[in-house]
Amino acid sequence: MEAILIDAFEFCRLGEALEGEFAVAELPRLAAEAFTPAGVIRWSLTGGKHAQGYPQLTLNVSGSVQLMCQRCLTPFEFGVESNSILVLAQDEAGADELEEALDDDSLEVIAGSLQFNVANLIEDEALLALPVSPRHDVCPGKTAEKPEAQVEKAASPFSVLKDWKR
Repeated sequence: MEAILIDAFEFCRLGEALEGEFAVAELPRLAAEAFTPAGVIRWSLTGGKHAQGYPQLTLNVSGSVQLMCQRCLTPFEFGVESNSILVLAQDEAGADELEEALDDDSLEVIAGSLQFNVANLIEDEALLALPVSPRHDVCPGKTAEKPEAQVEKAASPFSVLKDWKR
């Protein structure tokens, strides 16, 4: 993976923007989670200021990753879509304090640096967008069950018990 280094604070102060794409195969941690290293992750990063004046990055990550369905054990394409607002603090301790002070669940506070690796941030964001237990909405070869059928299945063991008591 090619490192993309920026001075995060200067990037935000100047309101700069970057965009690009990585093949999933170029992101080793993401490729390790994928069934195959096929797919592309597109990204854009914009610097700016939070309403309270703190440096802020806006990161958008999208693309697709091949995952293994945990239900039927066949691969499928999972669409990655993530939009994050990252407020920068000077260090980890400052990030914890700032996160507590801002008390806003719609943003994340991270430690910025003069040698900030954007590629690592993109890979982290793509990894966070993956499901814990990936699976199809409806596995191939199966039909979606109707909610009524599920209710009947749940009730059927109890009807057997009712007859057993007699």
